[in-house]
Amino acid sequence: MKTPTERTRVSHRTFTLRWTLPLFLLVFVPGCASPRKAADHGQPATRFVAVMSAYGPEIAANEAAFLNGGQPVEVTTINGVAFKHVRFEGRDLLLFPSGVSMVNAAMTTQLALERFPISHVLFAGIAGGINPAHHIGDVVVPDKWFHHSEAAYLNPKPDGSGYVLPDYFKPPYTNFGFMFPDHVWTVRDGMDKPKRQAFFPADPGLLDAARRALKTVPPLAYAGRKAEVSVGGNGIAGPVFMDNREYRKWAFGVWKADCLDMESTAIAQVCWANKKPFLIVRSLSDLAGGQEGVNAADTTEGPVSAHASIVLREIVRQIK
Repeated sequence: MKTPTERTRVSHRTFTLRWTLPLFLLVFVPGCASPRKAADHGQPATRFVAVMSAYGPEIAANEAAFLNGGQPVEVTTINGVAFKHVRFEGRDLLLFPSGVSMVNAAMTTQLALERFPISHVLFAGIAGGINPAHHIGDVVVPDKWFHHSEAAYLNPKPDGSGYVLPDYFKPPYTNFGFMFPDHVWTVRDGMDKPKRQAFFPADPGLLDAARRALKTVPPLAYAGRKAEVSVGGNGIAGPVFMDNREYRKWAFGVWKADCLDMESTAIAQVCWANKKPFLIVRSLSDLAGGQEGVNAADTTEGPVSAHASIVLREIVRQIK
């Protein structure tokens, strides 16, 4: 039987081991410190250029452009999304899918910004062309992104003279029947209250990189026609696969947009809210209802996705 003094010594040794071992592991075992703590102590953390795409053909095109048959340095899966660390010509890229449509794109962009040290957000994918001057296979890099489905849906007046507008609503755009597009409410650090915002601007430095890249993009062609690549102009996005000739005409008249897709403005808004520079590259897979007959996107999505990824690859090479 131990004396009180011996029991005290045993208890003290147990207490010491119980606390010393975890402290030893925390201080001396590699990998115990989180990336945030490592950065706090002056150890540089890898900063990524995010490279996004929405779904299968776009993902394959980005991986062909930036992996070229190689393997990623590391793959981290969070909430079912695979984030691939890729080394490309001395740059650290983070390739991952946004998912299809606005909610998925916003959710995944925010997740990436919260979990990884990202310096820039880039996207390459396909879109519907709504500017009659463009053709399938062309590539556009808009400098402004608008919502086209942020809207009020209103009743007609009994006398047929228009629509019944709520008192709060002052339409900023021409309506499409009962659909009255609106600006979106936004807020971020530095603002004391939300405001209505028309569009989200791409980063000027990345737009400059895109203009420099125009000189290095290899010739692109689709269906025997040389594809054109342009920087600037407007893009619109909403949670709609849009394949309607009349809506296309109206949307072009309202926003003078070059393309319409299902993710870009959601990504743009999240980047704006987080004060992260972004740029989105879209190649035109179809005419968003401007064609005769069945939409061609199912047959064009593969080769046309490659156009966007090739242009984005040249832009990445120009980022300083």
